[in-house]
Amino acid sequence: MSIKIGDTIPEASFKQMTSDGIVDISTRELFEGKKVVLFAVPGALTPTCSEVHMPGFVEHLESLKAKDVDTVACLAVNDVFVINEWRKVRSIPDGILLLSDGNCEFTSKVGLELDASRFGMGTRSRRYAAVVDDGVVKYLGVEPAGEVGVSGAEAVLEELG
Repeated sequence: MSIKIGDTIPEASFKQMTSDGIVDISTRELFEGKKVVLFAVPGALTPTCSEVHMPGFVEHLESLKAKDVDTVACLAVNDVFVINEWRKVRSIPDGILLLSDGNCEFTSKVGLELDASRFGMGTRSRRYAAVVDDGVVKYLGVEPAGEVGVSGAEAVLEELG
């Protein structure tokens, strides 16, 4: 069963590449006492994720922050090295936190897995965006396959008012 509006984010951890190397960041560290826009992509460096979904958040990063958003974070079920390369190749600004859920731990806990095995990609995350306020889901837009609408930056901005 998928997480829904009003639910609390479960305990899990992500990998993140920093200037000091790879670090773990817990959901508690990420969400406690903060308003966070979390968006998830099926795969870093994949066409729709790189050419449609991420660019909207890059373009609207400052507008999101102006809505009292503390953190804009992108999650992918990829290893931290792939995600770090994605930042370099696509010039993703440091203002967007890139999170590796490489073992699909968080994604499984929130029930938003995607079986991409027919594409040779195994289990990934569904495409979605969430507004999380102090660990509680306030908005959740989960996409049908191949679409970027309710999970796009524009939809999140509209939700934030």
